[in-house]
Amino acid sequence: MDKITLQRIEKLHPFVREEVKQIIKECDEALTGKAKIRITQGLRSFEEQEKLYAIGRITNGKKVTNAKAGQSIHNYGLAVDICLIIDRKAASWDTAKDWDNDQVADWYECVKIFAKHGWDWGGNWKTFKDLPHFEKKNFPTKKGLVKTTWRALAKLKRDENNYVIF
Repeated sequence: MDKITLQRIEKLHPFVREEVKQIIKECDEALTGKAKIRITQGLRSFEEQEKLYAIGRITNGKKVTNAKAGQSIHNYGLAVDICLIIDRKAASWDTAKDWDNDQVADWYECVKIFAKHGWDWGGNWKTFKDLPHFEKKNFPTKKGLVKTTWRALAKLKRDENNYVIF
């Protein structure tokens, strides 16, 4: 696990930090070739989210998100975006490449590992496919697990570090 990935994990919601470390470890172990996983985005501030939302609407470029500030699971530290780092230098978002020649695309090896741990993949979304994106499916409440949605998360109180309190 590289230093950048570790730094981004440490900013995620405390509820998922250890689990994400385990997922990354399992992905790196599964990818026996020259690819390793890197988290490119984790916790995102509301200000950062607004800047992304403006792309393709207010500023030039292709739209990168349909989520306004507070409407992204990234805003709660419960989502990550990934890429593959090839030979410790080049970033790749190639979802078809099989760098370790095991007849399974490396990206999909990681998709399966995230799913095993209860994370949804943005590549399964019906309208706005987000291939690098993974988010925690459920979060705990006193009444049991609740589906992770920005509407549910927005209603929760925050702690002194601005993380939602489960």
